[in-house]
Amino acid sequence: MKGWRLRLHEIIFEAETPAGRTFDVVLLWVILLNVGVVMLESVPSLQSRYAEAFMHIEWGFTGVFAVEYLLRLWTVRRPLLYATSFFGLVDLLAILPTFLGFLFPGLHSVRIIRIVRLLRVFRVLKLAGFTKASSTITAALRASRPKITVFLFAVLALVTIVGTVMYLVEGPQSGFTSIPRSVYWAIVTVTTVGYGDLAPETVVGQIIASAMMITGYAIIAVPTGIVGAELARSGGHDSTRACDDCGAEGHRDDAVFCYRCGAPFA
Repeated sequence: MKGWRLRLHEIIFEAETPAGRTFDVVLLWVILLNVGVVMLESVPSLQSRYAEAFMHIEWGFTGVFAVEYLLRLWTVRRPLLYATSFFGLVDLLAILPTFLGFLFPGLHSVRIIRIVRLLRVFRVLKLAGFTKASSTITAALRASRPKITVFLFAVLALVTIVGTVMYLVEGPQSGFTSIPRSVYWAIVTVTTVGYGDLAPETVVGQIIASAMMITGYAIIAVPTGIVGAELARSGGHDSTRACDDCGAEGHRDDAVFCYRCGAPFA
């Protein structure tokens, strides 16, 4: 039994073997097909004609995901730790809405949460070629986090100050009825979205708005530059190696302990 558990763990969680790659490819197609069915089911004309067929297809997909989820819990030594991990919760959300909709008909609309199954694609993209790219982007984003955090606080301060100034300059007669509403206008303007629901009417307000629009182009380029610089310095060295205890994936080939639960590798 222990040998079977380890063998299934290798197939389900890793992609270094032919069986593991085959499992991931099949799972990828199942996820994409299911998401496609969920989207088609939302079309009223199709739903009215093929409601029963959609129901049977959905239960089929839910059955596949439920079996896979139970196998993942069975093949790890610490099921609770896996169940409370990010992908463990995503796996649970992939099957829970269908059962809730069946047990509580009033919660039928909650089944739309099934679209969260699309997140499981990121787990499957540990196939050859994707692992290094994924780890490189992850490392770059982690390295960029302090700089982007400081940048976001600076932008928040900017839109708060400009929004307050616009509240004083334009006033309620131009639609700037409060500071929060004026800050909302500043955010829409600096991000170059420009809904048009609020617009300055005074010359001073229009000058400030023009400056915010020009500033917006520079602001958009900053986080791209930060992440881009980190990407140039980053290098991915992770594999698809998964922890036998909690199921955490993406360890280095020379890792001695799991980065999540600390369990030693054999």
